[in-house]
Amino acid sequence: MSHDHGHAHIDPASGDKRVAIAIWANGILTVAQIAGGIFAGSLALIADALHNFSDMASLIIAFAARKIARRPADARMTFGYGRIEIVAALINYTTLIVIGLYLIYEGGMRMIDPPEVRGWWVVILGGIALFIDTLTALLTYSMQKGSVNIRALFLHNLSDALASVAVIVGGVLIILYDIRWVDPAITILIALYILYLALTEIGGPIRTLMQGSPPDLDCSDVIDAMHGVDGVTEVHHVHVWQMQEHEIGLECHVVLNEDAWSDIEAIKSTIKKTLKERFGIAHSSLEFEHVDRAHRNADLYGHGSLQSESGHSD
Repeated sequence: MSHDHGHAHIDPASGDKRVAIAIWANGILTVAQIAGGIFAGSLALIADALHNFSDMASLIIAFAARKIARRPADARMTFGYGRIEIVAALINYTTLIVIGLYLIYEGGMRMIDPPEVRGWWVVILGGIALFIDTLTALLTYSMQKGSVNIRALFLHNLSDALASVAVIVGGVLIILYDIRWVDPAITILIALYILYLALTEIGGPIRTLMQGSPPDLDCSDVIDAMHGVDGVTEVHHVHVWQMQEHEIGLECHVVLNEDAWSDIEAIKSTIKKTLKERFGIAHSSLEFEHVDRAHRNADLYGHGSLQSESGHSD
């Protein structure tokens, strides 16, 4: 089974420029919406503003993460800095969850005693927000296919655009029918949607930071493929993890029979080629053991308690 981790290639400078434009647009919009929300008495408008503020913060974090991630590996970070984008995505999703919970609380309080809301202000500022949110989503759409960091931003902006539509609809209902409770009701709906997006997406960054195996990779298939190489009698002490978003790492112990022991280099080359071509695993560290001196009762995955036949621990 082949695992293609290819992604859209956008010039880094061009991508940085898009993110910078989005930062300024969301910053200006946030100030306008908070001021307008306070003046109009609309919690839904303030909710949308807080969501946009989180977008701006997310964009700043993502912008910095993109810059840092391009730094080469060094003595302090021997795997490089690519995982900073995973950390940024986790921060962004966590922020969304906190904001969503807060808005549900505030919306519930206002449902009990709905304040007067200036509907026209809500509609006008909601329309401006919809334009900015759509623009930002378009700027990040082509970039989000190849980056969990930018995908978090894109989902922020997409949810913002939908929230802005809800705000506009709420403003129209307030103008036409003076239905005050619709404003906090829309706030709660926006918050629930924010929580849904964040909770369904946050698992990926957590899995990567926990050094979990890629979700689309079946480790048993990888082990079976290594077992299929001539001369391999056993594989244990297996670690498969997502090094960075598009890089998979593997390390394990490979037990060879007596006849294959003299062909270690050829077998190693075959295994590495199989791992790369079939599973996209370009970084693999293999430790070879002779069948007569192999560890006994070793766990298939993880460190386990590795005892050699002579009784020495690994």
